[in-house]
Amino acid sequence: MPSVSFDHVTKRFGDAIVVQDFDLRVNDGELLVLVGGSGSGKSTILRMLAGLEEVTSGKILIDSRDVTDVPPGQRDVAMVFQDYGLYPHMTVRENLSLGLRIRRIPQQEIERRVAWAAGILGLDALLDRRPKQLSGGQRQRVAMGRAMVREPLVFLFDEPLSNLDAALRAQMRIEIGSLQRRLAATTVYVTHDQVEAMTLGDRIVVLADGRIQQVGRPIDLYRAPVNRFVAGFIGTPAMNFLPGTLQRDNGRVYFVAEGARIKLREAAGNATSAPAETLGIRPEDLRIVAPGGGEAMQARVVLVERLGGTSHVHFEVGPHRLLAAIASEVPVQVREVRAHLFASDGRRVE
Repeated sequence: MPSVSFDHVTKRFGDAIVVQDFDLRVNDGELLVLVGGSGSGKSTILRMLAGLEEVTSGKILIDSRDVTDVPPGQRDVAMVFQDYGLYPHMTVRENLSLGLRIRRIPQQEIERRVAWAAGILGLDALLDRRPKQLSGGQRQRVAMGRAMVREPLVFLFDEPLSNLDAALRAQMRIEIGSLQRRLAATTVYVTHDQVEAMTLGDRIVVLADGRIQQVGRPIDLYRAPVNRFVAGFIGTPAMNFLPGTLQRDNGRVYFVAEGARIKLREAAGNATSAPAETLGIRPEDLRIVAPGGGEAMQARVVLVERLGGTSHVHFEVGPHRLLAAIASEVPVQVREVRAHLFASDGRRVE
């Protein structure tokens, strides 16, 4: 499958810059996820790649071909939207084949492609049904199949699971990921859901205000976020943040906040590039110790959400409300922790 390149792409609507200097390469056969909140520019980037929005400056290349000014129908991409976009009066078979019939593909080839897509997506028994006779997940499979039969160079997904319930979203994530790997298809996937991004993407692009914040493998973004925005956006439950300062005492390193004095691992305390003003702790990195255990810090538990194998414990340390994700229900105390330090401008301190 071909690669896709964005060469310093910018998009303006009047005086408003919604995408700024987007410079990125999507590798052959890669599933790249664009993730960010509302207004981050992720859907605009996808629409520019599809040719549905004009590029203000910069270039877009597909398979080394400059498609910046090429009409959508000549870019050889297929897009799956949040809205399934199925024709209610047509059967599944007719919805799958419509685009091919418009392009006047030979009937024998149409039948081959429809049978191929239906077989992969488990739609064989549904080909003669109409959309109203299908579940949400089945309709999404039909929308995916309609893109597949085109055999495009690049697949584009614009928040395709937003209309599904939680259980069905989890199932469809697995199906989309498995399908993409089976087809080895170059894919750009847009979502606001960081769980989708973490579970689907070979790489993730985190966006905010039209700018790239960080690009990397899911585990790299989780372990080494470059700034506070990425740290707070990636990971479920979200990272805890405490304002305060570093303090060194007899060779040991502590982070001191109002009502809290937390011992850090030495690696976290070696920060020298900028003064640290915020401590970030992932809920799953908080450790539980027995009462009276060494330098452990007492915390007041205010709520426990029992989720089966794990519990989310909401607790207070001084004026600060924090969250721990634990496997038991013993009182929460904080001892030495794996921590992330952030400067006043939000950059991660190394």
